[in-house]
Amino acid sequence: MFNHLLSLSGKKCCLQYVSIRSFPALFILSGLLLLMTPSASAQLQTAEDTLLIKPHSPTKAAVFSAALPGLGQAYNKKYWKIPVIYAGFSVITYFISSNTKEYRKYKEAYTYVASGDSTGIDNDYVGRYDEQQLLSAKNFYRRNMELSYIVGVLWYVLNIVDASVDAHFFDYDISEDLSIRIDPIMLHQRNDYRPVSGLKLSLKF
Repeated sequence: MFNHLLSLSGKKCCLQYVSIRSFPALFILSGLLLLMTPSASAQLQTAEDTLLIKPHSPTKAAVFSAALPGLGQAYNKKYWKIPVIYAGFSVITYFISSNTKEYRKYKEAYTYVASGDSTGIDNDYVGRYDEQQLLSAKNFYRRNMELSYIVGVLWYVLNIVDASVDAHFFDYDISEDLSIRIDPIMLHQRNDYRPVSGLKLSLKF
């Protein structure tokens, strides 16, 4: 085969000769490229790993906060909100407890005075306030007690909504390479040689 190649024209023989001599180098280069290129199984594994990464779930965050207030915030890694949530529940619980206690005490005193009962009763408001005053105070603390319960329910719902909203923005990527610049420029009009000053707004994202 080599003699046959030599019998050809000089130019073609030279090209074929170079091709034969460079074949081992090309073979080695192809082998290196194959080694450097990830195998199909590795690429498939990488794709599977990417698919296994689940996005942050707003539904899961809401369910967590509904089951235990503050748990959704912990799922969102907003740990600083947990003390705020429980501080709010503590304040609301205090108002519910105090208003309920006063309402029951005024209700007891009003019922006792309105019924005309003369037996002894351990209630500081009996004898201090008349029937109308006891009725007004009873209604006042009942309204405050109901409002305290409503605020407690709203605070609980707000805790769930906050966890869900934070989960929606958990995977939202804001690039750090975001800038805005305002620079002075000189504009030249076609029919006027005098330059005109202006401002250039540059937004980089």
